Amino acid sequence: MKRVLADKIASVTKSLPLRRDLRVSETIHCEEGAVVAVRILNEKSHYNTLELTTGRFAAIKPGDIIVGALGFRNALLGYSGVIPQKLAPGDRVQVLNLGGVIGNCTSYSPSVGEPFQAEVLGQVLTFGELGSRKGTPANIAAHCPPLAKALPEVKTPVIAVVGTCMNSGKTEACLALIQQFVRKGLRVVAAKTTGVSLRRDVLAMEDAGAERALIFTDFGVVTTSAQTSAQLTCTMLAELDGAHADVIVVELGDGLMGDYGVDAILEHPDLQRHLQHIVLAANDPVGAWGGVRMMAERYNLKPAVVTGPATDHEAGSRLIETQLGVPAINARSRPEPFAKLLISTLGLHHAK
Repeated sequence: MKRVLADKIASVTKSLPLRRDLRVSETIHCEEGAVVAVRILNEKSHYNTLELTTGRFAAIKPGDIIVGALGFRNALLGYSGVIPQKLAPGDRVQVLNLGGVIGNCTSYSPSVGEPFQAEVLGQVLTFGELGSRKGTPANIAAHCPPLAKALPEVKTPVIAVVGTCMNSGKTEACLALIQQFVRKGLRVVAAKTTGVSLRRDVLAMEDAGAERALIFTDFGVVTTSAQTSAQLTCTMLAELDGAHADVIVVELGDGLMGDYGVDAILEHPDLQRHLQHIVLAANDPVGAWGGVRMMAERYNLKPAVVTGPATDHEAGSRLIETQLGVPAINARSRPEPFAKLLISTLGLHHAK
């Protein structure tokens, strides 16, 4: 057991009450959620910040000791990486995202550059009893309840925002809906059910007016997959349904075709009953065409509206509406008609 003074504690570890003055073990359990301390070895001029447990972002510098959690990532426009099979102090790992997910990088997009290299210091220990000298290897899943395998009837209407890819306008659509709903006197709760741990989007949902916003990290999952995504979504919807809100806005991170489990959610029979009001965010008309067709053929679902960069220009919206027969409204430039369409679709006639 060795003492380590952390410079920055990543948001992925928020479920644990960690202090900067830590104790670490040389024995490292290479499993998802294992909390590790590492020392940054290089400098970056881009994609060079870390989201802290406070939600603020801090620049990472060479020599910084940061605390994150082991996890995998497969980001088309970012880093891809895996959980190491074994680790020891002195080994090298990489920082895979802004939320503090740590692993072995296997590929990266030129848009983000090479990842931060880091030296492993050890696995963080937690101490359950005051004055105890026996530490427990920290994992973000500690003390989290089991996930629900089924979903009882949800009374609150649900809007699900899905995308053709990452960075297709999903979060922008969620924020526009939340803000417009709140302006019309509706109580809104929200969730992000798939992706890689980063609290930025759910914090933005709260800033937009959501009374509560959940993320899968709250339930001990660093990166979602087909094995966890449906259970996470069932668990979050059941919890948010108890908040007695007027509407639940759910973002499915990543895209329709990816490794984070969006497909498992859309094909889950209990969830299909509640995800009938879908917003599709697309980067271009061809992506919109593929997304609409994929949802129809694989899941027997049809989006209520298409948004995203594909609708930035009137020409794109017109193509989508004439070719696909689905309304196309840009959430950023036309938030009021965008939200009005969903209010009508949901039948929320008591809105102001």
